[in-house]
Amino acid sequence: MASTYLIDPIIFLIDTLFSLYVLAVLLRFLLQWSGADFYNPISQFLVKATHPPLRLLRRFVPSIGKIDTSSLVLMLVLQMVSDFSILLLKSVSISIGALVILSFTQLVTLLINVFVFAVFARAILSWVNPGTFNAAAAILATLTEPLLDLCRKVVPDMGGMDLSPLAALLFLQLVKMVLLPPLHELASLLA
Repeated sequence: MASTYLIDPIIFLIDTLFSLYVLAVLLRFLLQWSGADFYNPISQFLVKATHPPLRLLRRFVPSIGKIDTSSLVLMLVLQMVSDFSILLLKSVSISIGALVILSFTQLVTLLINVFVFAVFARAILSWVNPGTFNAAAAILATLTEPLLDLCRKVVPDMGGMDLSPLAALLFLQLVKMVLLPPLHELASLLA
């Protein structure tokens, strides 16, 4: 009875700690890829928090152009360890192929959610405190500008109203609805 009593808190702890670190690695990857200011305090924090495992991994996994493949490998490995640990605690067995697809699906979901949050937060900041500079606003601008710029090319100008955040949120939700169900189906087939 005592062991089953502790399973939920242990799962919560594993999921939370791994999720936070995977998020830090993902944000570092995205900020590095988008060319964010390296001297921004948020960038500095992410670099310091993720540097030790990436330094080791970069010895074996080279970057491909602007893509830091060691960050991608680290995210996938951490997500797989987290998922495997949680499934093991729940006494669920899964094949390695299904575990890879499940972990990849969760990383894609996280990536989409990061962009949804970033676009939403940037829109809110532009209403509440327009024109002021802070570290978070600079990071959000760097991260979301390529997506919003693409949406501005598609959405017509509405007389001073920038509807690109709305278009970006709709696009991200459509991507989530189209891309994730086949991945979930593939993972369940391989299980």
